[in-house]
Amino acid sequence: MSPAINFELRRRTFIAGTAVAAVTVGMSRKAAAQTAAPVGAESTTVFLTVNGEGRELTVDNRTTLLDALREHLQLTGTKKGCDHGQCGACTCTVNGTRVNSCLSLAVMHDGDEVETIEGIGAPDAMDPMQTAFVENDGFQCGYCTPGQIQSARAVLDEIRAGIPSHVTDDLTAEITITDAEIRERMSGNICRCGAYANILAAITQVAEDQA
Repeated sequence: MSPAINFELRRRTFIAGTAVAAVTVGMSRKAAAQTAAPVGAESTTVFLTVNGEGRELTVDNRTTLLDALREHLQLTGTKKGCDHGQCGACTCTVNGTRVNSCLSLAVMHDGDEVETIEGIGAPDAMDPMQTAFVENDGFQCGYCTPGQIQSARAVLDEIRAGIPSHVTDDLTAEITITDAEIRERMSGNICRCGAYANILAAITQVAEDQA
C-alpha cells in the first residue's frame, strides 16, 4: 500500500490556482465567442405592405414578424401569447394566408402583404366578423380575440376555396361549413376563458350572412 500523502493547502497556493483557472476559463469563453460570431450582416432592411401601407424597416435578422409588428411598427393588436406557435394569439395573414407571426422571421417576408387586426375594421366601421363577435359575446378577457377574428375570417375563405382540413382530407370531397369543420380549423386558436361556443356562433353567423 502506498504511504499516505501529507497535503497542506496554503492560502497563497489556493489563490494562485484559482487565478489560473479563472484566466483559463475566460480565454476559453472568448475563443468560443469568436468561433460563434455570426457571418455576414446581423440586420436586414425589408419592405412590407402592412394593412395596405408600404413600410420599410431595418431589423435584426432574428426578429420575428410578431416583434416587427409590435415593437417596430407599434401594431400591438397582434398579441404575444405563448411565443411558441401554440396559442394562436399572434395570428395574422401574409399574402392572404394565416400564420403564427411568432414563428416567422420578419426578414422572410420582404415584399409580402401583411394584414393585422388593425387593418380589417375600426370602431365606427367594423368588419362583419368583429361585429359578430360583439353580438355573440365571443370573448371575455379579449386577449386572444384579435387572433381569433383573424383566424375566423381566414377559415371561411379556406372552406369556400375548398382547402381541406383534417376533418375533410379528401381533395375530391365537397367541403361544407359545419360546426365540426369550423372547430377543427379553429383548433389552433386557444381561448383560456373558454368562450368557444360563442366564438363558433359568431363564425356561423357570418357564414350564414355571406351565404
